[in-house]
Amino acid sequence: MQKDIFVTGMGIISATGINRQETLLALREARTGIAPLRYLDTVHTEFPVGEVKRSNEEMCRMLHIPETEILTRTSLMGMLAVREALEQASLHGKTGLRIALVSGTTVGGMDKSERHYLDYLENDTKNAYIAIHDCGACTEIIADYSGLFSITETISTACSSAANAIITGASLLQDGRTDVAIAGGCECITKFHLNGFNTLMILDRDPCKPFDEHRAGLNLGEGAGYLVLETGESVRKRNVKPLCRLSGYANTSDAFHQTASSPNGEGARLSMLKALEKAQLNPGEIDYINAHGTGTENNDLTEGIAIQRVFGEKTPPVSSTKSFTGHTTSAAGGVEAVISLLALQHNFIPVNLNFSTPMSELSFTPVTKKETFVPLSHVLSNSFGFGGNDTSLIFSKT
Repeated sequence: MQKDIFVTGMGIISATGINRQETLLALREARTGIAPLRYLDTVHTEFPVGEVKRSNEEMCRMLHIPETEILTRTSLMGMLAVREALEQASLHGKTGLRIALVSGTTVGGMDKSERHYLDYLENDTKNAYIAIHDCGACTEIIADYSGLFSITETISTACSSAANAIITGASLLQDGRTDVAIAGGCECITKFHLNGFNTLMILDRDPCKPFDEHRAGLNLGEGAGYLVLETGESVRKRNVKPLCRLSGYANTSDAFHQTASSPNGEGARLSMLKALEKAQLNPGEIDYINAHGTGTENNDLTEGIAIQRVFGEKTPPVSSTKSFTGHTTSAAGGVEAVISLLALQHNFIPVNLNFSTPMSELSFTPVTKKETFVPLSHVLSNSFGFGGNDTSLIFSKT
């Protein structure tokens, strides 16, 4: 028998803010976090990005950690978001609960290892950073800081990583392997990211404009977003109030191409349909779609086609919040899950910034008008990764 999975806490850090409240304010004010590069040491300053507006040293001070600790930017952002989620869910100290941490990331500690690569070759002064290069090391650092976790898992499926971590957390709860799961993802901008996406020629030199006819690519972002998931039984035992229910979720893969999605959006279509089926909802019951919406020619066309195939002529309001945060890659599913929950809680739809011209191939246009109150009951969030790894999550009011 399937258990109901509830969200009891959430934490976020991104270019729009370092917590839920700052993020909510930026979304309501339609204020982007996209800006010129500041923290990454690179010659490619022509590309605007969604950097977290804190240095590593500032984040250490926020966490009360010595600045001399061997840490990565990815793990620092993850620690801040996980701490906020745990605090909202009233999880701290010795709980007697089995608590799992499931974290999605791809670059892991690469921000340090790419900086110190020459030192590794020429001397042994920076070798400590080799041990925190891999993805799993970042998860372990976050877990060690909190000291609450009996299970740690790392998911790395490119831009669907954090969303798949949320599905994995729900699966652990369904199987009875844990009492509570903190799931999401974290990712910092690296030279590897910037140079890689630049090689693919999909970076916009201006603020990105998802679902616009004249879209020219994405803006890279960074950040972290995590949800606290638990069953109804755990919610009752702990006497906590759920924020919402994770009512549906699905992951599919069309394996069409290493970096491009299929022209007809088949993988995306199936992930949305399977999530709807799990949630026992009809397409017409979705009130808002937080789209993957990267601003690239391929993604916005194929995702738009997939949305039309699922929802037909009655497409619900759609927007991409990557015009606020940039594309936080492996963290995107977690960051956008929190944003979707903020929209659900406060009954508003984040606008799709920078949009001006409808795409000729699509029958819908994204939301551009700010409205103070839009009643929402069910929100769908899409996260699609390289290789056609497509994930859809549905959050519903309790």
